Amino acid sequence: MALDLSATQYYADSGLEVHSLVVGPMDNNVYVIRCAQTGEAVMLDAANEHEKLLELCDALGVRTVLETHGHWDHIQAVPEIRNAGYSVHVTEADAHMLGDMGYDQLLEHDTVIEVGRLRLRTILTPGHTPGSMSFKLEDYPMLFTGDTLFPGGPGNTSFEGGDFETIIESIDRLMFAPFDADVQVLPGHGDTTTIGAERPHLAEWIDRGW
Repeated sequence: MALDLSATQYYADSGLEVHSLVVGPMDNNVYVIRCAQTGEAVMLDAANEHEKLLELCDALGVRTVLETHGHWDHIQAVPEIRNAGYSVHVTEADAHMLGDMGYDQLLEHDTVIEVGRLRLRTILTPGHTPGSMSFKLEDYPMLFTGDTLFPGGPGNTSFEGGDFETIIESIDRLMFAPFDADVQVLPGHGDTTTIGAERPHLAEWIDRGW
């Protein structure tokens, strides 16, 4: 059954399309950010259900996949994605998590990835993993946070390489401080939220701990 692109579409205007698809046993959010003017696109997280992801890539002009981090549930489709000719990018600190799956390029902090006429800025936000990466869509109020920030708090830091103090610093300094309240937070699982909805609760999260 062919994917219904109207069902995956999260946002669209004359310059931008954002598509979202939930896949796998952990209900991972996979996003496609597409320049509506040039047709160029990137995918965030080759998480699972590679048949659906390959169909989405083909339909939307994706050539590159950007991994938010290296946890198993976010990388299950990497082998098939790479075998199909797509380029997979991950941070150096999380690259080892891909093991024999491999990768193609390393992501670095505070660089701009051009997607047609769109600009996606990388933000290294460690804490959930040492190499967790978030992506801010410039000129649009959208921040893709992977498993760093969710509605109601930070991502789990109890896994190997996780650190609660580090994730709190990442959220406070790199998300809450620079971005306006209306910026949408599009996480790696679950519902979207906004910076404004989450920022007032930082002290509660610190007191609560993970």
